[in-house]
Amino acid sequence: QVQLVESGGGLVQAGGSLKLSCAASGIIFRLNVMAWYRQAPGKQRELVASITSGGSTNYADSVKGRFTISRDNAKNTVYLQINSLKPEDTAVYYCVRPLPYGDWGQGTQVTVSS
Repeated sequence: QVQLVESGGGLVQAGGSLKLSCAASGIIFRLNVMAWYRQAPGKQRELVASITSGGSTNYADSVKGRFTISRDNAKNTVYLQINSLKPEDTAVYYCVRPLPYGDWGQGTQVTVSS
């Protein structure tokens, strides 16, 4: 059974930082692409960042230079370092093992106050 468990969300002031974590189980983590998505209130889910098994990364234009995705294969964990937070970053952030698997975590709330 695949489980993706996010943690690290919270309430932070604009300009602050957070580090999200996602612990994976039930998969051979090191072989998988992993990603972070987010969904803001009233908006569709959007891809924030992804990382391949080899460590190559990809970011949405809106977060480039502020967000960093990384992975620790020994810990079966993927991270999202979020810096220079803006109110528009407020969303539920999801850890995802993308298609063809389509596994999603339960999400962690990030709220940025202005």
